[in-house]
Amino acid sequence: MAQSPFVEGTDVQWAWDSTSLGWFKECPYKYYLHMIEGWRYRGESVHLDFGIFYHQSLEAYDRAKAKGLPHEQCLHIAVRIAMEATWIDGKPWRLSKTLDLSDRNSVKCRENLIRSVVWYLEKFQHDTAELIIKNGMPALEQHFLVDIGERDGIPYALCGYLDKGVTFGGIAFTMDRKTTATTLGDNYYGRFDPDNQMSLYTVVARIIRKEPIQGVIVDACQVAVGFSRFGRSIVQKTSEQLEEWMTDLDYWLALARYYAHHKYWPRNDKSCFLCSFNKICRKSPSVRRKFLESDYEHRPWNPLELR
Repeated sequence: MAQSPFVEGTDVQWAWDSTSLGWFKECPYKYYLHMIEGWRYRGESVHLDFGIFYHQSLEAYDRAKAKGLPHEQCLHIAVRIAMEATWIDGKPWRLSKTLDLSDRNSVKCRENLIRSVVWYLEKFQHDTAELIIKNGMPALEQHFLVDIGERDGIPYALCGYLDKGVTFGGIAFTMDRKTTATTLGDNYYGRFDPDNQMSLYTVVARIIRKEPIQGVIVDACQVAVGFSRFGRSIVQKTSEQLEEWMTDLDYWLALARYYAHHKYWPRNDKSCFLCSFNKICRKSPSVRRKFLESDYEHRPWNPLELR
């Protein structure tokens, strides 16, 4: 069993990843329901599962490529991983013919996953963003737990995974691969700069890779009916920007300690529109628990859990 990310006997979190920190920055009450009480919407986590399968397949390709295997063989390995990962309980995961095609989530299916993996690897077969390999070890899916020092007597850490370390034009970056149904363009890429995840990844990458990582390359895959489209954007961060983010982090952590000590997590009703708990917050406080237990289930998020 993974270690708890909370100080024993309290709701004070000491190990933070980009997901839990993002929840807290969006809305303390959302953070409380997700992170402390462990509620998730009942049913499939389609987007999360699709992203995990996509990452696993591309990682398998990169590891095989790092061993010097030819592209075609690496591609076959990636496809096999995708096929095996999406064969669950004796049947294929989310076949398009079993889905409601009027639902936008229907594009996240087994066939479109495999197509996206193949097309991405064909497009970037001769990628100029080269995988970093040190002492024979490729910089892929690196788990991190980075000590960032004590605050108020609590030893804090940042944790999570870095997808891929690369050099691009002679400059070191970390790469993050995304899947989306959204059209790729300025509106889509604009959400990543500034962005909590991109700053955290850059800070951590500089620490664990011991080199001046310049930011994050966002490799995005738009999954649609009949096609997958790919795009790339670079989110660069200066040392001053990262220092500013770390200063801000101190204040966010202090605020989380304050709410935990007072056992009250206020709602940020300016971020309710896209929140998965929107319909809960529309209810009167006295009946919220009843609706939570009806439509949600306990699936706690532990950023220290290895995957």
